[in-house]
Amino acid sequence: MSGASDFNDAAAQQSMQRAHQLALWMAVIVLPVIGWKAGWPGAAMFVAGAAISVSSLWEWRRLMTTLMARMAVADAGGSVPKVKPMGPVLVGFFLRLGVAVAVLYVSLKYVKGPVIALLAGLAIGVVALTIEALRLLKSWTE
Repeated sequence: MSGASDFNDAAAQQSMQRAHQLALWMAVIVLPVIGWKAGWPGAAMFVAGAAISVSSLWEWRRLMTTLMARMAVADAGGSVPKVKPMGPVLVGFFLRLGVAVAVLYVSLKYVKGPVIALLAGLAIGVVALTIEALRLLKSWTE
């Protein structure tokens, strides 16, 4: 990419895809370290947080894709081919939020592992998005 003006829907999709893959790799690499240092309860808490974080990136990407496609149809006056309906995407989004809350509750109430491991798992998505944002900034300033 030569600059911010070249950033389009496809570039946004690629950026989110890279962040999602980076989050998955970070979870795979950090999990054995957490398991070694904090035992199985820490590893379970980390997996719960990482699963929520990685699924959030996937769900936000799915929501963004559907919304961008609907906006493109609206801009084109409806002449663009049919896109996914928004209803199922929103239902999936809110169901995933409900599952995330349930996973948080169960892991905090019953696993009894270190909360810092859960927070580390939850932070993976934020770290991956930050790294991807820094990559984009670097490519725009070259």
